[in-house]
Amino acid sequence: MKVCIVGAGAIGGFIGTRLAVAGRADVSALARGATLHALRTQGWRLEMGGERLQAPARASADAAELGVQDLVVIAVKAPALASVAAAIAPLLGPETVVLPAMNGVPWWFCERVPGFERQPLRSVDPDGAIGRAIPFEQVIGCVVHASTATPEPGLVRHRMGQGLIVGEPAGGRSERAQRVADLLAQAGFDTTHSADIRQDTWYKLWGNLTINPVCAITGATADAVLADPAVRDFCSAVMREAAEIGARIGCPIAQTPEDRHAVTAKLGAFKPSMLQDVEAGRAVELDAIVGAVVEIAQRVGVVAPHTTALLGLARLFARTRGL
Repeated sequence: MKVCIVGAGAIGGFIGTRLAVAGRADVSALARGATLHALRTQGWRLEMGGERLQAPARASADAAELGVQDLVVIAVKAPALASVAAAIAPLLGPETVVLPAMNGVPWWFCERVPGFERQPLRSVDPDGAIGRAIPFEQVIGCVVHASTATPEPGLVRHRMGQGLIVGEPAGGRSERAQRVADLLAQAGFDTTHSADIRQDTWYKLWGNLTINPVCAITGATADAVLADPAVRDFCSAVMREAAEIGARIGCPIAQTPEDRHAVTAKLGAFKPSMLQDVEAGRAVELDAIVGAVVEIAQRVGVVAPHTTALLGLARLFARTRGL
C-alpha cells in the first residue's frame, strides 16, 4: 500500500514513523521547510518508550512528485487545511482513501446529517472548498487518542496513548476501513474499527472542548483548571450544552461532565495541544474545536450561552496575541 503523510509534525510524524518502521507500506511525506529538510537528511524519527525509532524517508514539497496514493493521512492543524486540500490533488486517484488525523470537528462531520444537506460548516469549511477538493466518499474518519510533541523539526517525542479509531463517515463498517485499521494495527497502534465514527469524534470533542481553550487562555495546566471550583463549574456548563447539541445530531453523550473531569484529572499536569500552540506562537484550532460547536448549536436550535461565551473569550485572546 502506498501511503503519504501530509503534515509530518507531532501526529503525522508519529504515524509515519511507525508505518515506515513496520515495513508494511511504501510511506512518503508531503512536507516543507525545516521538516522537509529533516526528513530528507535524517529520515523518520520517533522517541518512544526509551528508544529511538528511525527509518529512511521519501519526502517532497511537490505532491505531483509523489503521485497517486492508496492512503493519504492528513495531519495538519485545522487552520492549514484549506491550503493543504488545494495542494493534494495529485495524490488522489479514484480509489484513494483520505484519513484526516486532526483535532476538532472535521469538515465532513455534518454532510449527511438531516438539516445540513450539502451545506458545509462555515466554521471549518467557509466556502465548501475543502469538501470539493476531498470528496466525502473518499474519506475514512479518524479519532486520535495520543499525545506527542516535536522538540525539533522532523523529530517526534511520544508522551502518552497510541489509540486510533477509524470508521466510515456515513456509519457502518467496510472492507476499506478494515484495511486501514489493519495497517495501523500492524504498525503497533491500538486500533479500533468503529461503526459510528461521528459518535467517537463528538465524544473526544466533548472532552476537549473546554480544557483545550481554557488552558490556552489562562496558561494553566489541566489539573489547575479542574482544581478551581468556579472554572470547573463553567467547564461543566459548556459540556452540558455540548451534550444537548450532540443529542440533536445523533451523537448522544452518556457520561456526565464530572465523569469526564475524573478521567482528565488522572492525566495530571499536562498541557493540551492548544496551550502548546499558544506557547509556540502558532495559530490555534479554535474554529474546529469551539466555533463549529457554536455553529451547529445555532443550526439545530440549541441555546448555548456558555459555549458562545467561551468562543468569544478565546477569539479575543487569540486576536490580542496575534494568533
